[in-house]
Amino acid sequence: MSISAADVKKLREATGVGMMDCKKALTEAGGDFEAAIDLLRTKGQKVAAKRADRDAKEGIVATGSTADGKTAILVEVNCETDFVARNEDFQVFAGQIADLVLETLPADRESLMGVAMKDGRTVENALTDMTGKIGEKIDVRRTAVLTSEGGSIVSYIHPGARLGVLVDISGSGDLQAAGRDVAMQVAALNPVSTSRDEVPQDLQERELKIAAEAAREEGKPEQIIERIATGKLDRYFKDNVLTEQPFVKDSSMTVGEMLKSASADVKTFVRFALGG
Repeated sequence: MSISAADVKKLREATGVGMMDCKKALTEAGGDFEAAIDLLRTKGQKVAAKRADRDAKEGIVATGSTADGKTAILVEVNCETDFVARNEDFQVFAGQIADLVLETLPADRESLMGVAMKDGRTVENALTDMTGKIGEKIDVRRTAVLTSEGGSIVSYIHPGARLGVLVDISGSGDLQAAGRDVAMQVAALNPVSTSRDEVPQDLQERELKIAAEAAREEGKPEQIIERIATGKLDRYFKDNVLTEQPFVKDSSMTVGEMLKSASADVKTFVRFALGG
């Protein structure tokens, strides 16, 4: 049977698949539009399976927040190349995933996979279809949901959308300004925790052990090694604990001192770096 150019164009607009593939699918489906879509989706599933072992470390970190500013989300949507990350179809798709995460607040990536999108497909099926449409592995690596009790969530996406931060901040000052400063601090210096009390005990013990062994290697007297190791741990806190880090916009004060002057307090933060 004859397949019109208008039918091919319509199928291409509906699926985003190339003209020749659309014509082939329509021919194979005997001109049945829905059957042709199913054939293309089947092809997409095969593409997804073929590319399942590929690394998808490029993509977009996206955010969204509720109108009251009490809840915000981060999601990392991945592809294989930076070229596809700049593709409009991929960026629109990543935005749809971010909107869905904000709407449904899934506990984790696995929970998100079974959530239905507006067209009825699950996220898992939509990822398979996008893999077939774009020709690269498309995936969601992780999601995060942060809700503030008594404060607000400030979100920040670094230019290029390769890094995003959420900050739970409260107080009587300008929380948006202070929260953005903290978010940019977290983006730049990647602290391990908000306060030193939150640094895992095993990590503290590891730092103490490394410092002690280094002091012994240098021939330091045994009676001062513990003091040296404790001093090195204190230095570690100042470098890696958010409130003890020098404030990037004014290194004469710590982040904790900046927050105090801004009448603000940070409870926690979430940081997503693309592929990290």
